[in-house]
Amino acid sequence: MTEIDPSVAGSMEGKSSPTPESARAGVPRKLLIVLVLTLVFMVVEAVGGWLSGSLALIADAGHMLTDAGALGLSLVTATLARRPATPSRTFGYLRLEILAALVNGAVLLVVAGWVVVEAMQRLRAPVAVEADLFLVIASIGLVVNLAGLWILHGAHHGSLNVRGAYLHIVGDALGSVGAIAAALVIRYTGWLPADPIISILLSLLILVGAWRLVRESVEVLLEAVPAHVDLAAVRSGMLAVAGVQAVHDLHVWTVTSGMVAMSGHVVVPELARHPETLARLQDRLREHGIAHATIQLEVEGDCAGENCFPVADLHAGHGHHHHPGHTH
Repeated sequence: MTEIDPSVAGSMEGKSSPTPESARAGVPRKLLIVLVLTLVFMVVEAVGGWLSGSLALIADAGHMLTDAGALGLSLVTATLARRPATPSRTFGYLRLEILAALVNGAVLLVVAGWVVVEAMQRLRAPVAVEADLFLVIASIGLVVNLAGLWILHGAHHGSLNVRGAYLHIVGDALGSVGAIAAALVIRYTGWLPADPIISILLSLLILVGAWRLVRESVEVLLEAVPAHVDLAAVRSGMLAVAGVQAVHDLHVWTVTSGMVAMSGHVVVPELARHPETLARLQDRLREHGIAHATIQLEVEGDCAGENCFPVADLHAGHGHHHHPGHTH
């Protein structure tokens, strides 16, 4: 088997789709601003809850303390993720974003579950609150949370880590909306169960988003094929390149949000024209959003048996296959 010429491999990766590094550049500053806003309002809400006698506000202040911790974790992670790669960490610290997203999602699941339990207790034993002060504090909270969402809006689509922080703020915003509604109902009707009922409904919404975040983070850590990548289509596209006779040991995974990597073996008749073959393969992979590819070319005869997928069998072997002696 013949490895790709390092200079050719380097040029192949250099011409790939741009990494999400530019999108991450302003993330730490945005997270810091939102963290400061969260901490300031957390103190306001805790004091307001103590003055009004509102257990709901005090509980929400505790929720915001959890959010502040999540934002701090996201901030530290986003900063570390920008550190360059080292000989011992060839991908740098990019995976820290995924670990932070997993922690944030897990914390959201716990917090949402706690809110449901607390709400059930309040249904059995309603707590009297000062509705007017409750309404004022909840309204201020909504403004603060909407400001946080506006700051993070442009950054949360490209990073699971930032999306975890974003979901925390979404949960707070929904909580503020529910608190306002509950305060209005209590103020004008005196019906105290409004607060826990709304809290349960909002917690269910948070649980859905948190579960999705945890699931996607685990998929990345397990190096599963990204949901938006069709592995069969990738293989078929590679086999359609002129001169490619077979493809085997094909792996596609996500390094971090927005960075998809691939490795595989490609069988060709001879290696003399391999730069042209690599260039064509690069174009095919770019169509599937694969930014980082490592391809090993082999001459005919090196690949045999069930691990090979010739051009005549485009639909075979859609699963994971292992080639003896192959390492990443």
